[in-house]
This record gives sequence, structure tokens and C-alpha cells, in this order.
Amino acid sequence: MTNNSLRLPFPRSVEPEERRRKGMTIGEVARSSGVTAKMIRHYESLGLIPAPLRSAAGYRYYDETALHEIRFIRQARSLGFGLPQIAELLILWRDRGRASQEVKALAEAQLQALEQKIVELQQMQQSLRRLVSQCHGDERPDCPILDELATEKSEKSGKKGCHDGGG
Repeated sequence: MTNNSLRLPFPRSVEPEERRRKGMTIGEVARSSGVTAKMIRHYESLGLIPAPLRSAAGYRYYDETALHEIRFIRQARSLGFGLPQIAELLILWRDRGRASQEVKALAEAQLQALEQKIVELQQMQQSLRRLVSQCHGDERPDCPILDELATEKSEKSGKKGCHDGGG
């Protein structure tokens, strides 16, 4: 028996023309969109994008519409929108007869959330800057940063931290 007789019949590879008709593989969409294949599958599982066509071997094939929707999701994520808001935005985007006021309302709500987060981050920055300035950073074991972190809020002299609504 020769080695040639041991060859197993593998399924033929998809011809380029047939592949173009089917669409892009998940790897191609991932590279083109800047979104990982894992996240694309996650968005599919959440229903943000429709399930793609599958080959007989189970490979996913995405069309141009799916690619645009995945890019849309990436852009919305980069602006800090959460997945529930992105789902709403996708519904509005797909509906060419939508009123822009709904889109604006979602964007305004996101803007307000970002502004609040910026305030909280600035308060955290001020607190940390104060602690860093109080620490000598030398070979002594005493450390105001660790002391502050170990202090209960009620022990502090009436100060409120950024998570307490104060400064």
C-alpha cells in the first residue's frame, strides 16, 4: 500500500467566484472592520447583527451589510454607547423613515453620561494628586496613600470622596 492510497478525500476548497457570492469569512470581516471575530460572534449571539449565511461546513459568510453594521457598532462603542443603546441605534439606522429626534435623544443621553463620568474622573484625579503630593516616596515605611486607602469613610474628617458625591 502506498502513501497515495491513504489520502482521505477532503472537501474541495471554495472557489474564489463561489466565495465572492457567499460573502466574506469572519476573519476577513474582522480585519476589515477592526472588530475581533470573538466580538462579531458575540454581537451575533445578542442579535445585534443577523446570523450570517453558513457553508455546508458551517463557516460563516457575511455580506457587505453585515460589515457596515459591525463597523457601525465599533464606532458607537468608541463613543461609549452601551450595547442596549447600540441596539436602539441600529434599529433607527436600519429604518430609513426614522425621526432624527430619537437618534438625537440617545446621543444627548450619552453625552450627559460622559460629562458625568468626566466630573467623577476629575474628582478621582484631584484626590489621587493630593495623596501623591503627601507621600514622600522614600525608604520610610509610612505612606499617606496606603493610610488613606485603609481609612473608613466615616473616619475621615467629614470629607466626601468622588463616589460619595463630594470632592
